[in-house]
Amino acid sequence: QVQLVESGGGLVQPGGSLRLSCVASGSIFTINDMGWYRQAPGEEREWVASITNWGRTTYTDSLKGRFTISRDNGKNTVYLQMNSLKPEDSAVYYCNLFMGATDYWGQGTQVTVSS
Repeated sequence: QVQLVESGGGLVQPGGSLRLSCVASGSIFTINDMGWYRQAPGEEREWVASITNWGRTTYTDSLKGRFTISRDNGKNTVYLQMNSLKPEDSAVYYCNLFMGATDYWGQGTQVTVSS
């Protein structure tokens, strides 16, 4: 069994920052990709960023420069540093682990950007 547990969401003012964390536990293969998705109310889930176990990162174009994904392989943890947050960044953020041709998901953490 694989479990993903996100943390770090909350309420932040526009222009502020948050750092999300996601810890993976269970039978984790060495080779895997981890990433973040988000889903706003009434919208489809959208991809935010991904990172391979070697540290290669990719981002959705609209978020480049504001969001940074990183990981600690020793802790099976992926992070998402979010800066200069905007109200439109408000969403539930989901951690994703792609391993062995299977997607695993966390339960999500709410991020609300509002004054």
